[in-house]
Amino acid sequence: MGDCRRVGVAVDFSPCSRKALKWAIDNLTRSGDHLILVTVRPEGYYESGEMQLWEATGSPLIPLSDLTNAHIMKKYGLTPDPETLDMVSTAASQKEITVLMKIYWGDAREKLCESIDNVPLDSLVIGNRGLGKIKRAIMGSVSNFVVNNATCPVTVVKSHD
Repeated sequence: MGDCRRVGVAVDFSPCSRKALKWAIDNLTRSGDHLILVTVRPEGYYESGEMQLWEATGSPLIPLSDLTNAHIMKKYGLTPDPETLDMVSTAASQKEITVLMKIYWGDAREKLCESIDNVPLDSLVIGNRGLGKIKRAIMGSVSNFVVNNATCPVTVVKSHD
């Protein structure tokens, strides 16, 4: 890997995660970097597909060519939105960065922190959904947990609609 950086972005294909991804592409990535999209899927019973193979360790790093292949993504139980795919495809060619995806299954807070050490990541960008005080007290803020437990710098991109 040499001197290339591994910039992680937490992606769940929501408008909020697209905003974080756009921020990372515009402000953080530079030529030669690896942009790692980290996706966490809920745990559950998966009859078939890649989920059973990789549930404990997370998926292997998935290249951009597979990310844009709907058939391959279906094996992982994912349907990336066209806007996200367009954003990363454009960034890959224009900024000369390598785009990869890593999928985990389980609790988003724990798995995002795990990804930092497993991939490993030099930094992580995460969106915040702006749940409000009551929902955040009940559900706990993923971004807050990650900021307090991550072993690398974390940037939280606020989404103000």
